[in-house]
Amino acid sequence: MWWWILGLICVVFPAIALVTWRKWIAPWRQIDELVRQIARGERPRTFLIHGSIQAQRVGLALEQVVRRQQRLDEQIAGRESGTQTIVSAMQDGLLVVDARRRITLTNRTFEKLFELRDGAMGVPLLEAVRHATLDRLIAETLRQGKAMQNELTLTDSKTNAERHLEISAVPVTDNVNVATGAVVLFHDITQLKRLDQIRSDFVANVSHELRTPLAILRGYIETLRDEPKTSREELSRIFQIMERHSERLGLLVDDLLSLARLESSSANLELGEVQLSELFEHVLRDWKERLVGKHLRLIVDLPPDMPPIRADETRLQEVLYNLLENAVKYSRENTEIRLQAERCGPEIVISVRDNGIGISKDDLPRIFERFYRADKARSRELGGTGLGLAIVKHIAQLHGGRVEAQSEPGKGTTIRVLIPVAAL
Repeated sequence: MWWWILGLICVVFPAIALVTWRKWIAPWRQIDELVRQIARGERPRTFLIHGSIQAQRVGLALEQVVRRQQRLDEQIAGRESGTQTIVSAMQDGLLVVDARRRITLTNRTFEKLFELRDGAMGVPLLEAVRHATLDRLIAETLRQGKAMQNELTLTDSKTNAERHLEISAVPVTDNVNVATGAVVLFHDITQLKRLDQIRSDFVANVSHELRTPLAILRGYIETLRDEPKTSREELSRIFQIMERHSERLGLLVDDLLSLARLESSSANLELGEVQLSELFEHVLRDWKERLVGKHLRLIVDLPPDMPPIRADETRLQEVLYNLLENAVKYSRENTEIRLQAERCGPEIVISVRDNGIGISKDDLPRIFERFYRADKARSRELGGTGLGLAIVKHIAQLHGGRVEAQSEPGKGTTIRVLIPVAAL
């Protein structure tokens, strides 16, 4: 009897143990391994659990959790990608800092402006960007909890060119209105500053150009009024001077009006077929007397097969007159001036080259600005309004073209007007 009971126990207990292992212990060990894999960020190969219904339900629940987490991660990644695309495409510099003024986000524009390398995230702002003005602005924004603005000037380490930035700092607050960080935008206003300076210089130059002849005319008018018995010879001299300065005023007003028309939004061209050979011939005839007076030779270099171009002939003639005016004015006696036209790829290039005094490297980039004079004293002595090259530039731009200048002190100057053939 006892042997029978002992045998039964030896058979039943292992079976019960095996069932218990398969139905309860093994499934929960499998669930434990699934949880560990999910915690490590891994995706299990299967969520199918062999065992009790409860264990199977847990497996299915874990699968649903992982799928939801995956969808959530995809949504977050998509939003982050979109945000990063927007931030990277911004023309303005972007900086985000936390309450301790540590960098949490930047865009490429900001990194280029301040020449930052990778690895600036989490770094204190003053360590990455050594600009006390910027640090003080952000500190004050965080302290006061309101938006603030300032301007900052940067110097390019490669070109030494200055860049002017307008800084706007806005605090980021929590539910209780405590600043937890700041968003800072950097808007480049270098061009605006330059335009403002040009505008200021233009007003000052116009005032100066007008003041001198007007003062002379006013002075001689007072002389004639106070001394009615002035001799005929003195009157002749005075009238010649007054005539010269009145002509100067007339030229200045004409050039100002011409420049204003060219710069207006309603400026247009009267396009037609222009034969450059005929245009050059007319110009040569008109300038013959002035060239002879200074013992200058005008050499025309024009290919015989140059086709007609579609352009505004009156405007092109104005371009040539202004370029020749400068060439004659600054050329030494007994030298030559070369008037040339040629086709270079998609452009027609019209150039005037002289062997005059030349222009320095520092002045060359600015000669197409209104009233800019490389040698102010000599320019006024030789006459002119200082607007000729500005007019040339605007006429070229109206034709869809551009201007170039090449010069070396003591070796002369070449001014080129390049007009695209397609635009003609």
